[in-house]
Amino acid sequence: MNDNIKAINEKIKKESVFVDKIIEEVGHVIVGQKYMVERILIGLLCNGHIHLEGVPGLAKTLTVKTLSSTIQTGFQRIQFTPDLLPADLIGTLIYDMNKGDFSTKKGPIFSNIILADEINRSPAKVQSALLEAMQERQVTIGDTTFKLDDPFLVLATQNPIEQEGTYPLPEAQIDRFMLKLSIGYPNKDEELEIMRRMTKKDVPVAKPVVKPEEIVRARSVVQDVYIDEKIEKYIVDIVFASRRPEEYGLSDLRELISYGASPRASINLSLASKAHAFLRHRGYVTPEDVRSIGMDVLRHRIIVTYEAEAEEITAEDVVRKILNTIEVP
Repeated sequence: MNDNIKAINEKIKKESVFVDKIIEEVGHVIVGQKYMVERILIGLLCNGHIHLEGVPGLAKTLTVKTLSSTIQTGFQRIQFTPDLLPADLIGTLIYDMNKGDFSTKKGPIFSNIILADEINRSPAKVQSALLEAMQERQVTIGDTTFKLDDPFLVLATQNPIEQEGTYPLPEAQIDRFMLKLSIGYPNKDEELEIMRRMTKKDVPVAKPVVKPEEIVRARSVVQDVYIDEKIEKYIVDIVFASRRPEEYGLSDLRELISYGASPRASINLSLASKAHAFLRHRGYVTPEDVRSIGMDVLRHRIIVTYEAEAEEITAEDVVRKILNTIEVP
């Protein structure tokens, strides 16, 4: 087994070289935000979509656009508004008077990286159209079904402050996102560098350093990352502690959790932990990989009770307590 792990480790070191190229190139444009860049890469490597929550002005759009530039993929930013229609997203049939027939006009969803800006500002029909494309990775216009390009990644943003005129996503739909990121403000040094860089005459632009095929090939390599049975059980314990906290010495959480994490949490936590190890050029998963990515996988999958809300206890507080209590192998 040790020889196998050694072979996997060497393979991962070789195949993950492009990660440093992407992070370095993105760093020429974006100051800080390493957390966001790494999580987007994890989404690409695991074929999983990401929900971004953060106030405006934190370079979410610029980061996503810059990252797509480094891997030579298509990028589309779609501003979700209350009057948006599903056809504005996926496309529609247009009647051609000259030919006397209908032709297909594809919508902006036909790209590689989609930034769904303020997804909660659009009605349920539009959200459902997007989430169907995310799940099935195909779109039906009229009688024809079109496969979406690969890689295909949706990053949906949501403003945590302004809630007027919004249509909150149901929990079942949010659960389809692999990760939910909480984007914070830069520190003083980063803000100073941002100010200097963005007020110069020539704003830096990222260059392509990786081809999409390399990302697609890397996905199969990520699945080869070794994960020990003890760590697999550790992941299951974390997820089950959100459903049956009293069995893990967390009886005080029983009245605070309305619904625990779904089986998607176990699957995504395992996959994301492998990708996290891959980004660090390792061929095996450590408990630290699980803990590092655990909050992003679980924060949107645990529903707290009214009692918890009354005490101002959030799902993040619950996840933090679970991660700090479950014994690390």
